[in-house]
Amino acid sequence: MGTHTSIDERYEFSGRVKTWSLIAIVLGVVGVAYGFLIGGDSVQRTFSNLLLASYYFACVCTAAVFFLAYQYVAQAGWSAALLRVPQAMAKVLPIAAVIFIVVALAGLFTTHEVVNEEGHKEVMPYLYGHWAAHGLTDPSSEHYDPIIAGKSSFLNIPFFAGVIVVLLGLYSLFGYLLVKFSQNEDQLGGMFNYDKSFKYSAIFLVIFGFTFPVFAFDAIMSLEAHWFSTMFGWYNLAAAHVSGLAVITLLVIYLRKKGYMQWISENHLHDLGKLMFAFSIFWTYVWFGQFFLIWYANMPEETVYFYKRWEPEYKWWFWLNIVLNFVAPLLLLMSRDAKRLTARLQFTAWVLIIGHWLDYYLMIMPGTIHHEAGHEVHIWDQFGLQELLIFVGFAGILIFLTLNSLSKFTSLVPKKHPFLDESLHHHQ
Repeated sequence: MGTHTSIDERYEFSGRVKTWSLIAIVLGVVGVAYGFLIGGDSVQRTFSNLLLASYYFACVCTAAVFFLAYQYVAQAGWSAALLRVPQAMAKVLPIAAVIFIVVALAGLFTTHEVVNEEGHKEVMPYLYGHWAAHGLTDPSSEHYDPIIAGKSSFLNIPFFAGVIVVLLGLYSLFGYLLVKFSQNEDQLGGMFNYDKSFKYSAIFLVIFGFTFPVFAFDAIMSLEAHWFSTMFGWYNLAAAHVSGLAVITLLVIYLRKKGYMQWISENHLHDLGKLMFAFSIFWTYVWFGQFFLIWYANMPEETVYFYKRWEPEYKWWFWLNIVLNFVAPLLLLMSRDAKRLTARLQFTAWVLIIGHWLDYYLMIMPGTIHHEAGHEVHIWDQFGLQELLIFVGFAGILIFLTLNSLSKFTSLVPKKHPFLDESLHHHQ
């Protein structure tokens, strides 16, 4: 691939990246089929991994819309030359939303028989069984749970489905509009479409700020419905944002290596590195704030969440989570020069993508996967073919759909963005 310098250049989606992304998708399908076909506890594990991967996928694409919105509201000039990458990710969000909704509802409506803590058999959904199991809100039922009954006004299937459909639909709509305004701007020029982008971005940020915690409460926190944390939504927002920044950074670096977007300089990468560094610190702040307050209060109904993650099978991963998502970016990106090194930035982005997969793993698995008492838990009981192949499959979907969307743009830069010249001559 030769070097391209014209702002009229288009991305051609072909070659090895297209082939390997399709192979990754096939491997993901194989992983899902393997998990369902061998049956037993593997079905629960497969549902949990599908929830993890589809939630991660939706969050990364939503973070791209968030990135676009705050760039417009801040009237940022530096980012104008790389906006096509998050715009391509925003175009993928509706597909990511549909996949997540299908996984969540399939896990909610597909049931299996489990043995509860009292040794009695009980029919429960594979996902969200803590609040969706039969009889939990019925005072005449032997399974009646007063805590769940008290939350039943919002922990019910219609409300749950409505929240995830409406919110992901809204995020997808705003993503679509921001992309549309940018494309119209390329055709018409002037400030009309940029002003609309500014206005709709401001509206989106207000809606997003108030609703994303609700989405996280429904999608993930309700897996362990007795527990709650008012910081959980911001914790998820921080994780989604850092993951989205890492994916944007990797895609920009990939395109530059393939000869595209040669106007992107070490100064642009430096800014992406600063954002990854800063919001990794913010993620740590929220993580520690949630952990410290619950530890200090020492209330059983709250500490149970962390107690479960301090059991032997999860404790190692609990601390590795902090190493990958805080210690690694802190040490790798602290200096100014480090943020300007492509290889260092690329490595850190991969660490953060894997780290936040582990972060979501720790949010989801302890509340959905149950090991028998006395059973010695081995590494392959936690990480096996399902985890690896499903992660690879969703990575393939993200890469294929994003790069395919990127190839549909008439140019790799918003040519008539009012701050484009500032971005093309960005210096620090």
